[in-house]
Amino acid sequence: MSLFLRHLRPLANLGQAAPNAALQVQTIFRNVSNSTNSSEPKVKAAEANSRDGHSFSVSFTADSVPRWEHELGVIRTDWTREEVSQVYQTPFLDLVHKAAVVHRMYNDPQMVQRCTLLSIKTGGCPENCNYCSQSSHWSKETGMKAEKLMGLEEVYEAAIRAREAGSTRFCMGAAWRGPSQVGERQWDRVLDMVRKIRGLGMEVCTTLGMLTPEQAKELREAGLTAYNHNLDTSPEYYGKVTTTRKYSDRLETLQNVREAGISVCAGGIIGLGEGEQDRVGLIHQLATLPAHPESVPINRLVAVKGTPFQGNEPPSGLDLVRCIATARIVMPRTVVRLSAGRLNLSIADQALAFMAGANSIFDGDKLLTTANNNRNEDVEMFETLGLRSRPAFLPYASGNESSRKFDQPPEKLNKSETNAGCCVVDIKSACYSS
Repeated sequence: MSLFLRHLRPLANLGQAAPNAALQVQTIFRNVSNSTNSSEPKVKAAEANSRDGHSFSVSFTADSVPRWEHELGVIRTDWTREEVSQVYQTPFLDLVHKAAVVHRMYNDPQMVQRCTLLSIKTGGCPENCNYCSQSSHWSKETGMKAEKLMGLEEVYEAAIRAREAGSTRFCMGAAWRGPSQVGERQWDRVLDMVRKIRGLGMEVCTTLGMLTPEQAKELREAGLTAYNHNLDTSPEYYGKVTTTRKYSDRLETLQNVREAGISVCAGGIIGLGEGEQDRVGLIHQLATLPAHPESVPINRLVAVKGTPFQGNEPPSGLDLVRCIATARIVMPRTVVRLSAGRLNLSIADQALAFMAGANSIFDGDKLLTTANNNRNEDVEMFETLGLRSRPAFLPYASGNESSRKFDQPPEKLNKSETNAGCCVVDIKSACYSS
């Protein structure tokens, strides 16, 4: 069976009403699928209506087209690795087109969230992630000194500046293995940061390393909107990236976050020396989690002098777009975040990424320890491409049910609600994940 979206009228408006329309497409497909039992080709045409009255035509043809094509836009967590590889290997322009169609089923293609990332504790990390400048294993080579955890007011003022500059999500990263390695006073200070910044009307996220179930619950009760914990790469290649933790450790933290009621933000980095099938493996791992992550950040390596990966060549902009498009097709409702490595991408590169399904960027001159695009340049890009900023607390279609509860103030997030959850955030740059 194959599903062809004959035309979408108008494309820009369909994203607003697409969940309704996509549901009709899925229902039509199931009906046709059930009626196609003979070996002879069958064709079925139907009209689906979007929420605002616009319509689009769909037709189904029985043939040997792969399942993912005839179920384009259907929400699934049973993807096979072979299917994800087929998506990834699709000829580039066809891949971007299919991803753009799926993107408009569930998202407003003009809306892109602007996020700010601050390193609240820099350097001295005991992990040995080969891409990260903050690891203590090569601090002499990178010249990175371990700093103390920032003060509450200093972080709060940074969040105010980010909000005034147009960011709607504030992410705080700490170069820790996890909160268990630090004292209670430092942990309590981070919880206070979450509470106070949430009071600004911003989405709040953290990336603090591995969490226990109790730590995840405390973050949820403090009003956290998001938690980022990247998988980095495929399970098979992970040992080439770090040896101080296991892939299963990452998955366990994602489970703890999910069970605490915080939606999952997890993605990875390309340019670590991995092969194409490792990129496929990463996306497959994310697409087959119990629920698709609310956010999937796709990072392009920023090679830092002094790290083991200092000589790695950065992937091309087209490589990045291919990963974004694949993620969009297999996780239709997820926010795909165009994250680290934008600095030397052209506006055209980034426009292609937005067309393929990216709907978030990091804004501000610095991402943890590496340079980022100038805010004024991003404002100009938004104007040139006709993009507009995603407001804070706009409901997220993917992730846990609690992503619909963003508008609740922290004091109302009581113990009875801790199995619901919030939303998620993004990544690190020089140290892309804790």
